[in-house]
Amino acid sequence: MTGIYPAIYLAICILFFAACGDKKAGNTSGSTDTVVYTYQNFKQRDTTCGNNPDSACTIVKVTYPEFKGMDVLNDSIARKVIGYFAVKPNRSDSSYDQLAANFISVYHNFKKVQPKSTLYYLIDAKAKVLKQDSALLTLKISGYTYHGGGHGVEYTAYMNWDTKANKPVSLSDIFAKNYADSLNKIGEQIFRKNEKLADTARLYNGRTYFFRDNKFALPDNYIIGEKGITFLYNVYTIKPYAAGKTELFIPYKDIKHLLRPNSVVNQYMK
Repeated sequence: MTGIYPAIYLAICILFFAACGDKKAGNTSGSTDTVVYTYQNFKQRDTTCGNNPDSACTIVKVTYPEFKGMDVLNDSIARKVIGYFAVKPNRSDSSYDQLAANFISVYHNFKKVQPKSTLYYLIDAKAKVLKQDSALLTLKISGYTYHGGGHGVEYTAYMNWDTKANKPVSLSDIFAKNYADSLNKIGEQIFRKNEKLADTARLYNGRTYFFRDNKFALPDNYIIGEKGITFLYNVYTIKPYAAGKTELFIPYKDIKHLLRPNSVVNQYMK
């Protein structure tokens, strides 16, 4: 009998470590329909850094999930990251290598003008899988960038991916036709309540709020959750930098009448 216990103990250990595995790979739910991904790290330092530490170097760092056999999704993640963190968005940066090369070249141009400056530029971005199930994959893209000025800027963007259709989920995919005005009206009511604003308070005053034409509008930056949809305004979008980001949560109970049947959010409707 005494020889059995070490064998059982060994078997338990093997199962434990096999279950834990490498936390950089796997999925975020127990569904057999989820897809496999592995986190990758991209890093490019300015070649003039020499042996300086990263803290004293212009550098581009991106951590992102790479999904097995899902090139369309991988390309979409890259475009999203590049779109938010490219120093010159009009450039046709199509890869992390090109993003880094263009970013570092902008730094070199800055040094030509300000050769004595001790400032360093930085992109530090991460795309993270938040949740996935048999129909929907959600990701958060966040990070910090500095390329001159009084301070850097933090950005956060969300991706909602239909794993069956292999495409991003747009609002028109989950809302019925001509939904926009009704959705914005509901969103404005929640926004004014959150901000403690009267119904007649202006939404553009040049100081506190920057809604174009004094008209409320939801951003094209949202995450689909189990209880509702969270919209996110990044810094400078509708408020000054000091105000930071603004989140606006709309529960499904408030917009149930606007939703399409059989969309990816249908699984959350009870």
